[in-house]
This record gives sequence, structure tokens and C-alpha cells, in this order.
Amino acid sequence: MKGVMRFGKKGKLSPRYIGPHRIAKRIGNVAYELELPQELAAVHSVFHISMLKKCIGDPSLILPTESIRINDNLSCEEVPVQILDRQVRKLRTKDVASVKVLWRNQFVEEANWEAEEDMKKRYPHLFKSGGNAD
Repeated sequence: MKGVMRFGKKGKLSPRYIGPHRIAKRIGNVAYELELPQELAAVHSVFHISMLKKCIGDPSLILPTESIRINDNLSCEEVPVQILDRQVRKLRTKDVASVKVLWRNQFVEEANWEAEEDMKKRYPHLFKSGGNAD
């Protein structure tokens, strides 16, 4: 049997999974040990069941481990690819602009809204030539 492990979240409702990884053995009632690849050697191989998902359905929705770059602190860098949309919300004292951002290794349906001002500071290249990253 194979499973995928939850890696992180981008946005409020879109958990990210990587895998699939073979389940080596069950540890008690709520934990499983996975056979992890060499690039995840620094990760403890036993996971609570809430962090796992049975690997069924559409395999295109799962990120292969090789496609993400895992940092030494076991996090991964999210890279914005494109600005898909823009909206302005009127608050009492000011207007707040947000942009819908498509991130690398993410589907369009998973794109999330970010503060435009913050994105312009961190990723100015996304706002040149129509919002497409070069």
C-alpha cells in the first residue's frame, strides 16, 4: 500500500501532499512508518495518520518529491509564477488591492489571494509585461 504525506499549506483550504511513498509498517493505532527517498533522509519517517492520505484517484494532484526543493530546515520555498487576477476591496478609510497568485507546483484552482503591495515588494518581476514571470 502507498500513501502521500501532507507537506504544507498554501492558502487556507489547500493542503499540499508529496509522494507517493510506500508504507513500511503501522506503529500503534494512529501512526505509520513510510519508506522515504534519500532526499528526505532528514525527515523522521513516522507520521500521525492525520498527516497521511491513501494514494488513490488522480496522481496528477500529488507532487513528486523530486519536483520540490526542500531546504535544510525541512521547508520548501514557494515560487510565484503568475498573477492571474486583481481585486480592490473598499475598507472604511482606504482601498486594499489584492492579486490572485499562481505558485509553482500548484494548479490554477489552488491559486490564492495575496496583498498586492507585499507581492510587488517581494516579486516585482511579476508585475512587468502583463504579470507573467519570465
